[in-house]
Amino acid sequence: MGSGGLPLVMAYHYRHTERDASMVALADPTRRALLDLLRHEPLPVGELARRMPVSRPAVSQHLKILKEARLVREHRRGTRHYFRLDPVGFAGLREYAESMWQEALDAFANYVARQTGAAKSRGRTRPANE
Repeated sequence: MGSGGLPLVMAYHYRHTERDASMVALADPTRRALLDLLRHEPLPVGELARRMPVSRPAVSQHLKILKEARLVREHRRGTRHYFRLDPVGFAGLREYAESMWQEALDAFANYVARQTGAAKSRGRTRPANE
């Protein structure tokens, strides 16, 4: 226990990656809702704010985080700031998810192979009169 009766928590240094920023950005339901709105077409900040249950400044802050995570891109048309999905950021997330899925499939295939091999080995050790 540390001073004050609180448990001591050891922190470790971790180099944050672009994927980490994307995962953190996706953890927030408001940001996921913004991404859902942008799935079909680029929209200006004002339109996004009208469709959300949070203030326009809050929408802008969420968009800033999504932009830093490379999940959205911003472009200006006159005085309006339009946002759209950024395929580069989503490609990185897709690669990560696919690599995890491939590892899970490989682990399952190895498990099945071991089980099949064990079953064949048990079948060979049985006496001939069974």
